[in-house]
Amino acid sequence: MTFDHGLKPLDTINNNQLRAIFKCGPQGGMRRSLQTNTLVIVSDHTKAIYEDRWVGNIFHYTGMGMKGDQSLEFAQNKTLAESAVNEVEVHLFEVFQKGNYVYRGRVELTGDPYQEDQPDANDNLRQVWVFPLEVVGEATSIPLPEGIIIKKQEQKQREARRLSDEELAKRARYSKKGVGARQITTTTYERNTYVAELAKRKAGGVCQLCDEPAPFSDKQGNPFLETHHIVWLSQGGEDTSENTVALCPNCHRKMHSLNLKSDQIRLKEKALNLVK
Repeated sequence: MTFDHGLKPLDTINNNQLRAIFKCGPQGGMRRSLQTNTLVIVSDHTKAIYEDRWVGNIFHYTGMGMKGDQSLEFAQNKTLAESAVNEVEVHLFEVFQKGNYVYRGRVELTGDPYQEDQPDANDNLRQVWVFPLEVVGEATSIPLPEGIIIKKQEQKQREARRLSDEELAKRARYSKKGVGARQITTTTYERNTYVAELAKRKAGGVCQLCDEPAPFSDKQGNPFLETHHIVWLSQGGEDTSENTVALCPNCHRKMHSLNLKSDQIRLKEKALNLVK
């Protein structure tokens, strides 16, 4: 009989709510509950030690054990490995922001657990067990919002910057060669092509931020510049000539990475002058 937890895919709860619903412990990535006959597995992407990853609809989840080689007979590794026959329901949560548990759905093993090399909590190379899991039921085809994945990548980048050269080289060496992939939802804006073309023409082949010529020409021989909204559309900016400029690729990346107030003021003045 399926446990009625009352959650829908992508519902976000805190740790206390998770404990109350599933009657499980407050800590750890694998939490067994005898009372609800469930195993809650948590993939916490704010922690760097495990390399859990989606490949298509299959989630490759790293087992228990933070130091040394992992054992398939140890604690909840054994429960998960035998979940196809022990009738324990397995439910997956992902954490992208500390304290927020995103429910992904009930999962089942799609194949045998396998071993791979990963660094442990002391950065020593060890063998771990990885469980290939697939979400079952309605949640199978529900994608995550793009913003969640962007925040995850930013968190991982911050973690990587804190590592020493030696630690970074080791993690790069033993990271999986295949690229993780998952379905996400994105918001696409239908931009005014006339406004964009006018901004490029008025720029005259010169970046409106650094005042340098476009770094190269496109296949038609036109200076390559990219249009940019000074106040981003996602933040309520208008798709108008007063809010649109033409930038070289380097300055365009700078605006999306830093978005400095001084640069915004400079671009706003140029855009207004070109409209006159």
